[in-house]
Amino acid sequence: MRTQTERITGFEVSQQLEAEKKTILERAIPEERQWIGFIGGLIAMFIVFLAAIWLAGNPFDATWRSASSTYNQVHGLVGTNSWHIIWYVVLLGLIFEFMDASAGMGFGTVMSPILMILGFTPLQVVPTIMIQQAACGLIGTFLHQEFQNVEWKFRPMSETIKLWLMIAGLGCAAVLFSITAVYAYLHMAKIWIKLYVTLLMLLMGLVAIYQAKTRGTRRPYRFKRMAVFAFLAGFNKGIGGGGYGPVVTVGGLISGIPVKAQLAVTAISEGTVSTFAAIVWFALLAQGMKIDFILFPSMMIAAIGSGILAPYATRVFPQKLWNWVIPIYCLVCVGICFWKIGPQLFRAMGL
Repeated sequence: MRTQTERITGFEVSQQLEAEKKTILERAIPEERQWIGFIGGLIAMFIVFLAAIWLAGNPFDATWRSASSTYNQVHGLVGTNSWHIIWYVVLLGLIFEFMDASAGMGFGTVMSPILMILGFTPLQVVPTIMIQQAACGLIGTFLHQEFQNVEWKFRPMSETIKLWLMIAGLGCAAVLFSITAVYAYLHMAKIWIKLYVTLLMLLMGLVAIYQAKTRGTRRPYRFKRMAVFAFLAGFNKGIGGGGYGPVVTVGGLISGIPVKAQLAVTAISEGTVSTFAAIVWFALLAQGMKIDFILFPSMMIAAIGSGILAPYATRVFPQKLWNWVIPIYCLVCVGICFWKIGPQLFRAMGL
């Protein structure tokens, strides 16, 4: 029988599961609820995949094959409606989507620069990642509950719902603020924005490792502290397109939210903010902007493979493991970011 505290917070369902099923093998054996979750998640992902195929075929005047894309030029796609599955994008997506959905970070932060290095343009990469992350985040929200990583409850309202509303609300507001304040008024060079986001991720990763080493999983829960991280994350997403997941996820650990619950809260929050951003992109389509969705089907195949398995992996492996995996992976993402911005930073500094 659950206590009143468990019903209100929504955190303890994963801790109760680990108390009842103490080994990885016990938690790995799916029950009827998990099988239903698997099937429901697959159906939802497949529907989005069908929508991706439709959009990749350029059904509107505002959808096209970008003439500035090196990939389109090499494969003779400019001026056509042809598209195909790009299998190395699928492979990269499988890796980073699994880490993003299971560790709460990394897909947009890492995939965006890699895809641009491979010859894709921002108007091929950014809208596709936003829409894919919106789908994965919202479907992952359902899967995290079915796999008993978290509990969502409106009556009475659980802490998980309160966190989602606060984090997503501040995130959307911060996205708008950062776009208008930084780009419209401050005109800050993008390299300094990327450096700021990377240094913030580095600091948070180091703090999370220190806490995992010195204090274990028991930290006082501070709801108000999470508001600061929520705004910072939204600010990062608005000015740099990345750094949302790391700040929300690691910020949650610093704020005392149990790790598995925080991964679910990050999924629903990032899914909500990405949905907001996707709506903005479609609004821009109506204003005359053109978007190339050639990457979308490949991204959704990766999502079907990894987006379903990641919440299951969160269920199976113990909380203590995730307390170390998340900050270490955050630092891996920092290393990739420094590798990407290093040459630009040296040029900006005149070195």
